[in-house]
Amino acid sequence: MSISSYPFDGQAVSEGQYSYLFRELASHSGIADSVGGTGFNVYGDSSGMQVKVNPGYAIVRGHSVQSTATETLTIAAASAGQRYDRVVLRLDPTANSITLAVVQGTSGGSVPALTQTDTGVFEFPLATVTVPVGAATISAGNVTGEREFLGNTVGGWTTATRPKTARTGRLGLNTSTNQWEFWNGTQWRDLAPTINWSTIEGAPGTFPPAAHTHPWGDVTGKPATFPPSSHNHDWDAITGKPSTFAPASHSHSWGSITGKPSTFAPSSHSHSGYLTSGSTISWANGSKKPHANAASGSGTWYSVWVEGDGTFCRNTSSIRFKENVRDYEIDPDSILALRPVVYDRKDQLDDDGSIKEGRKDEVGLIAEEVEAAGLDWLVNYLDGEVDGLRYDLLGVALVPVVQRQAEQISDLEARLARLEAAA
Repeated sequence: MSISSYPFDGQAVSEGQYSYLFRELASHSGIADSVGGTGFNVYGDSSGMQVKVNPGYAIVRGHSVQSTATETLTIAAASAGQRYDRVVLRLDPTANSITLAVVQGTSGGSVPALTQTDTGVFEFPLATVTVPVGAATISAGNVTGEREFLGNTVGGWTTATRPKTARTGRLGLNTSTNQWEFWNGTQWRDLAPTINWSTIEGAPGTFPPAAHTHPWGDVTGKPATFPPSSHNHDWDAITGKPSTFAPASHSHSWGSITGKPSTFAPSSHSHSGYLTSGSTISWANGSKKPHANAASGSGTWYSVWVEGDGTFCRNTSSIRFKENVRDYEIDPDSILALRPVVYDRKDQLDDDGSIKEGRKDEVGLIAEEVEAAGLDWLVNYLDGEVDGLRYDLLGVALVPVVQRQAEQISDLEARLARLEAAA
């Protein structure tokens, strides 16, 4: 016969028939516990190369298994590369047993596949164990749970432990998303998804309004006035237009002006507080006689500094202007490493748009090279960038060079005197 039925009184029922019956009742293999419960939970506690498995009850392919005490499983050490092992409940119908076992992976390989046959050995996964090279213990962080949980009509699971062979309509609570979901024969779908416009299938992109009207009083946000849209008026149709038009405020670039004079004679003016009765500048912004005076005579003359804001001031060196005086070490080799150069200035663009040719064959130093030599105290900075050099301080920088040379000359003279005396 091709049709059989069981179990009935006085009828022999096989192990395979009972297994098939209970698989249908339980829907699938799994742990008899709530999602996240401790039944058959695998964990590492850093107590050695081993994992521990909590007591629990499970159904594997219609066969039941119960553990009443914590079991310990040994994990082999990794050799050449990191390895992944899996802890399973192994159903062996031939041996009439379900036991805890470790499916060992390969060195440097991925998570090993399980044996899952319909009528023979079936391995139900409990956890994956990561075994690093050289590890002496298995910690909690090395163990990743894989348990699936039983459910009858309605079940519970995480995203990772959903039923692998669910039938259409299988319903359960996914604790990873905290959403009820069901198997539609192709994929897991939310039972009550959040609906928004972007998730509505077949929604139109636009909605052309039907013909309608709005009373003016019902329109909100309307402007108080309406500026006219762009349009034209014929000149002859304009009334009250002026006969002349004064130019509006505007400007002209210097280069666009034609016929301008080459020089401009100064208008009548005076310099209050700066010119003496003899019409010479006696004091201008803190400096004495900055005008075109010849450096002659017995008077006192100063070098002039210009501060960042344009203020002139004389260069003073008296101790009465100084405090906190201390020695300053200067490396003579840094000075001797400087590179004198001759160069041409780049052309500049004047205000009138003409090109002002740069000076040629100037002699000096390159400020960036001076900075790189560790002599940044000789460098001037403008807006955070290297700009110029304090050439007035080069004399100070040369002092240790001269002092070292003087010391070397003195030593050589002494050595020469000793050689002549010994001759």
